[in-house]
Amino acid sequence: MTRLRRTASAATALAFAAVATAVLGFAGPASAHVTVNPKEATQGGYARVAFRVPNESDTASTTKLEVVLPENAPVGSVSTMPVPGWTVAVEKRKVDPPIEVHGSPITEAVSKLTWTATGDAGIKPGQFQEFGVSMGPLPQVESMVFKTLQTYSDGNISRWIDEPVAGGEEPDHPAPVLTLAAASAPAGSAAPTAPAVALPDDDDDEDGNGLAVGLGVAGLVAGLAGLVLGGLAFTRTRREPAAKS
Repeated sequence: MTRLRRTASAATALAFAAVATAVLGFAGPASAHVTVNPKEATQGGYARVAFRVPNESDTASTTKLEVVLPENAPVGSVSTMPVPGWTVAVEKRKVDPPIEVHGSPITEAVSKLTWTATGDAGIKPGQFQEFGVSMGPLPQVESMVFKTLQTYSDGNISRWIDEPVAGGEEPDHPAPVLTLAAASAPAGSAAPTAPAVALPDDDDDEDGNGLAVGLGVAGLVAGLAGLVLGGLAFTRTRREPAAKS
């Protein structure tokens, strides 16, 4: 009986292990998707970001990347960083009302960036590539969603276009998202408060002025008296005859 129970337990364990192996064996690894780094920037400022593109295929290379800028958050200035072995095409669209950049109205904004690999420069299996972009002034919105298409050399396309859902789980093919924080007031922007200066009391001012005037008059009188006495002494000396020897 004991041996029978052991046999049954062993068979159950083997069956469970087989099922687990089958389930885990067919479950693929978590997908690595296109992201924008850093993930945060400031409204109204300029940001240097990079679209990080991992290659998920085991047999094909990534040969093209298409990044669509959001229509509801146009940016006046967009420039790209050269990537060796890749060319970039910039598409624009009309914007109405115009965007103000450094006091000048801009009627066009970049709508799409397309990088294409030349020769053997595609992103190989197990590798990733970053595509740098500078943009600004960033719009007054909470986030920018960049819907992205990743094309492989075998013709397959990964569509990273799912927008995030507030409070929900990450979608299967999430689009890169740049979160924008409100600009904070610069330190010391408030007008400095002038230090309080104690003004002299009117009575004190009058007393002080009176004392100063009194001392000045007394000094003048003393000086005049000295001059008079000195003059008299000099005159008396000249009038007295010289003493006889």
